[in-house]
Amino acid sequence: MTENKEKAQSSHITNFLRNIINEDLKQGVNDPRHWCGHPGTYTEQMEGPIDEAKVRLRFPPEPNGYLHIGHAKSICLNFGLAKDYAGRCHMRFDDTNPVKEDQEYVDSILGSVNWLGFDWKDAKETNFYFASDYFDYMHEIAEHMIKNGLAYVDEQTAEQIKENRGTLHTPGVDSPFRDRPAEESLRLFREMREGKHPEGSMVLRSKVDMSSRNINLRDPAIYRIRFAEHHRTGDKWCIYPMYTFAHPLEDVLENITHSICTLEFEDQRAFYNWATERSVPITRAPLFEKAKAVLADLQKKSFEEIKPFAEAAVKFKWKLGQTETER
Repeated sequence: MTENKEKAQSSHITNFLRNIINEDLKQGVNDPRHWCGHPGTYTEQMEGPIDEAKVRLRFPPEPNGYLHIGHAKSICLNFGLAKDYAGRCHMRFDDTNPVKEDQEYVDSILGSVNWLGFDWKDAKETNFYFASDYFDYMHEIAEHMIKNGLAYVDEQTAEQIKENRGTLHTPGVDSPFRDRPAEESLRLFREMREGKHPEGSMVLRSKVDMSSRNINLRDPAIYRIRFAEHHRTGDKWCIYPMYTFAHPLEDVLENITHSICTLEFEDQRAFYNWATERSVPITRAPLFEKAKAVLADLQKKSFEEIKPFAEAAVKFKWKLGQTETER
């Protein structure tokens, strides 16, 4: 009787997020999905069993201050949905800026989550992570992007980069370093890693589209030099990934099924997609090789045979294509 009452009540509790999750579960959008017991690449995850968690969400604050009411909403939303859908919510700190972050904030945030009645561990799992856990992965992905012409080292000043970014009404201006050879950018990036260049002298920028109507896609920086001790990694690194680059990669490595963000991040979603898709050769290597084989096979077929694939590509071009050439 109690079970039937709970089902009847839950059937009337809905919102657009629940509708999306319900539809995804119905369609099996994220199946099959494995979980090896910790974050990692697709190859690592496939070594584990089928993930018993129906969904994986995350609460990802930056440890650079104390929480406010908006954080409380996010905590209740993500941990609450994970509980309702027999899933897991990861407690993850986006600790990519050692200048502003401190262990004091980490401890305070953990206490606030517990105070609200939520936890990141149960009898089977402890999902407590930091962006800094993945710095090696991120560095590998950054080098991959450089080698494949998707990123370049820019030596403009911060003021020049800001000025050349353009406005909502005017397109941006290409950096004079945008077309430097990949080998040169790779050498400079490694020199940045070795501490051979001062802070502010150069950054690694993604190569997206300087004329995009979305300013966030105008070659945003993805790595910068910071000679600061990190509260977890010490002085191991002197280059750190930017939040907008690190955040989507963390979701990928943690097998997050639904990345729930508030509206101030809406315009960042396009770069979130850009970064996750271009990291696929590293994070999802077997699937990338399979996709290349599929495309090679399609080239041998008639238009009628590839029409279903073409229709699917058109349907999702908003997600996969950020530039005219890609579309």
